[in-house]
Amino acid sequence: MPTTEKKILTRLYVVAGFLFLFAIAVAVKLVSIQLVDGEKYKKLALDRTERVFVIEPNRGNLISDDGSLLATSVSKYTIRFDAVTVRNSDFNENVKPLSDALSKMLHKPSSYYQKLLRTARSNKNRYKLIARNLDYSDYIKIKKFPLFEKGPNRGGIIVEQKTVREHPLGKIAERSVGYERVDEEGHYTRVGLEGAFGAYLRGEEGRRLKQKIAKGQWKPIGLDNDVEPKDGYDVVSTIDINIQDIAHHALLAQLEKYSADHGCVIVMEVTTGEVKAISNLGRTKANTYYERLNYAVGESHEPGSTFKLMSMVAALEDKVVDTSTVVDTENGRWKIYDRTVRDSKWGGYGKVSFGNAFVYSSNTAFAKIIHNGYKKNPEKFVDRLMSMNLNRDLDLPIIGEGKPVIRYPGDKGWSGISLAWMSHGYEVSLTPLQTLTFYNAIANDGEMVRPRLIKEVKEWNKTIHKFDKEVINNAICSKETVKKVQALLKSVVESKKGTGNGLYSPNFSMAGKTGTAQKNYVTKDPDKLQYISSFAGYFPAVNPKYSCIVIIHEPDKKAGIYGADVAGPVFKSVAHKIYATSPRTDIIEGLEIDSSVLDKAYKKYYVNAQKQHSTIPNVKGMSGMDAISLLENLGIQVEVKGNGKVKSQSVNQGTAVKGVSKITLELS
Repeated sequence: MPTTEKKILTRLYVVAGFLFLFAIAVAVKLVSIQLVDGEKYKKLALDRTERVFVIEPNRGNLISDDGSLLATSVSKYTIRFDAVTVRNSDFNENVKPLSDALSKMLHKPSSYYQKLLRTARSNKNRYKLIARNLDYSDYIKIKKFPLFEKGPNRGGIIVEQKTVREHPLGKIAERSVGYERVDEEGHYTRVGLEGAFGAYLRGEEGRRLKQKIAKGQWKPIGLDNDVEPKDGYDVVSTIDINIQDIAHHALLAQLEKYSADHGCVIVMEVTTGEVKAISNLGRTKANTYYERLNYAVGESHEPGSTFKLMSMVAALEDKVVDTSTVVDTENGRWKIYDRTVRDSKWGGYGKVSFGNAFVYSSNTAFAKIIHNGYKKNPEKFVDRLMSMNLNRDLDLPIIGEGKPVIRYPGDKGWSGISLAWMSHGYEVSLTPLQTLTFYNAIANDGEMVRPRLIKEVKEWNKTIHKFDKEVINNAICSKETVKKVQALLKSVVESKKGTGNGLYSPNFSMAGKTGTAQKNYVTKDPDKLQYISSFAGYFPAVNPKYSCIVIIHEPDKKAGIYGADVAGPVFKSVAHKIYATSPRTDIIEGLEIDSSVLDKAYKKYYVNAQKQHSTIPNVKGMSGMDAISLLENLGIQVEVKGNGKVKSQSVNQGTAVKGVSKITLELS
């Protein structure tokens, strides 16, 4: 018996020992969890019930040079209802008046909202959708509705905000304005000005704490954000919306007339390089046109006869010929090795000066002059082109600039006919903007400036960064050469035999060069052979203010192919309308302007914008952007028609703000 008891006691001691060791292990683990891994598990628990969400900031405005909006961020609000957090007494007392208020705003019967709210209450729905995509003024109103005015805890209101990018100009300049998008992996897609200057526009993210509720949904905790988002800076572009509108519609009309595949127009201010308009239109399958790609910046192609200006400048600078040098156009045909250079005029132009060969656009004359003048030292011709920066891209902030192609002797593709073909715009490749930059340099007396699309970055009235004129090359050639080719470009339009004479107008002067390049010319199928029609130049011809290039790809061959007929009229239309709408001013040199007057005027506006208005202010004469900002801060929905400054307002000055929900502004 004692032996049996001893065995039982031994077993009890063993079990007790194991339990004691187990208790020690549990205690050690608890201490470890608390002291070592406590924060880890606490975070894991919180992540399952609470989470910090990112709040996207409002992107800054993209603004034209006169203060009109090209792109702006608009806040949109979604309202939901937490039917659980509301007390019975509060719910029963306010469900009817809340439904009445919602009915009036959202245009559904009050009974609809009563049923929706009561059903949510009975189902204990903590995230019931009430309305989405409300603008700021409606959001402010709905926050003050019965029950909702008690806030998120007692009133059950849940507010979610998102930012939508809007373009007041619609499809005009859409591709140049561009966009910036980020995918789930954080990779950015940047297009146009929005993409190029996203670092300024995008602002800084905010943070909002949310709690996980039923069905995997997340409800904001509290009414305010934990970290408020910081809005992006405003970016002031060089785009002139009036010139942009002119260029867009002139290009569109010509593309439609010739059933062309695509085209572009660029207008640049000569002395500063500021791009005042950049329009890109491509044809859809439905034969309509829209801003499909940024051809002006991204499409590098053989320019054709507009490149003769570059060849002319090179030949004059290297003293290969002068403008008076006579050249035989060989009846419009000149054979070099196994290839033949052809003039567009059957029979050629006979014996002409090199200057007239430029005005008439003789391919044979240019091929002979450049080939014979440089064949012993072809590197000299290419070196001259490169000294004029024709082999370098423009280093633009906009992503996707096409690469220029200027081959060097010995490069792949170089042959015995390369000099002759390069002379009139083949075996070389430039984008429209690169070509225009060279023409702009000639208009600017030889100084080549970088095309500029942005003036400054601002935060309200404070300049954060200013973009000044950038000189690429102080002198692409001598002043003597500049004066000679300026005269020739003027003669292209004014001479009766010039290829651009059909564009001549006695009312205003223009200078430029036509171009008609073959496209897909290696094909043996004549139906696949297409053309690129172009015109590059500046206006007025003396003391030019603007340079411009027009490129139209693949016009209907039955309707016309030549640059003077297809692209030239767009150039003329743009020049004429800009000339007709530009104000005439007399400039008085040495007049000092007291900037304090402007500062005082701005401060007066700023003070006015901060006032708590009880009546509608007078916004006539204000820029559209300022008027919209002032009125929306009063909780009023603003509808805008037109561009520029406010011409009229639908609600008169002095009307009580309380009774106004919407106002229409006409801009001009």
